[in-house]
Amino acid sequence: MIDAAPESPFHARLTDSLYVEAMALAETARGYFDGIGRNERDALDPVVRVAFSCESLKVTTRLMHVIAWVLTQRAVQAGEMNWDEARQPVRRLGASPDTDEVQLALLPEAAQALTQASLDLHRRVERLDTLADTDPSATSPVLALQARLGRAF
Repeated sequence: MIDAAPESPFHARLTDSLYVEAMALAETARGYFDGIGRNERDALDPVVRVAFSCESLKVTTRLMHVIAWVLTQRAVQAGEMNWDEARQPVRRLGASPDTDEVQLALLPEAAQALTQASLDLHRRVERLDTLADTDPSATSPVLALQARLGRAF
């Protein structure tokens, strides 16, 4: 077991839930972009077809960043990595590739929905990753009160 430099602020149920969501979304995206999406892509205007292919790569990139981040949190929870290692820049959540809203609107509905789902998931995890850098007592009135009570007794 690795020394416990501060522990992960994330509950195992949260990281497990994010893992399941990311993996399910990755499987859905793979099924779509490698299946019916291919037929939809082939019916598009050549320029839009390129946008479709680019967007499928962006969806995959976002999901892989989220999955890597979740696996890092799970490693901390399992004692395989300490929190300081998990907070190293290389282990943080990777940036989300930009999506052009105008181009996105030209894609089939399923591609739009998968793109939006990947953006939403990445943004939620990004907020968690950023939140991990803040002092919990500064963001939670309950934790601040508990800290005050702990110092008083």
